[in-house]
Amino acid sequence: QVQLVESGGGSVQVGGSLRLSCAASGYTYSGVCMAWFRQAPGAEREGVAVIETGGTTNYADSVKGRFTISKDNAKNTVYLQMNSLKSEDTAMYYCAADPRWRCVNWVRPSDYNYWGQGTQVTVSS
Repeated sequence: QVQLVESGGGSVQVGGSLRLSCAASGYTYSGVCMAWFRQAPGAEREGVAVIETGGTTNYADSVKGRFTISKDNAKNTVYLQMNSLKSEDTAMYYCAADPRWRCVNWVRPSDYNYWGQGTQVTVSS
């Protein structure tokens, strides 16, 4: 059974940084699309960043240049480095995975089979 466990959330001031981690286990597929989503209170879940098996990445416009997604295959872990954080980045952040090679339409939550429990990120001024 696939399990995704996020960690690294917390409270930080505007302009600060955080690094989120998503540890995956039980995954036997050869190709996987790994993504980070976030959801603020009263808002829809939105795609933040994605990384394909081959390493290709994509980002939401709102985080380009500030966030970086990466992975360590040996540790089965995906990271989200978040710099220059803004108050609007405050949300619950979720890791998601789907067994496919290309992450087409990666921003659609319904396209992902596996989800973590989420980690809270709070950015205050």
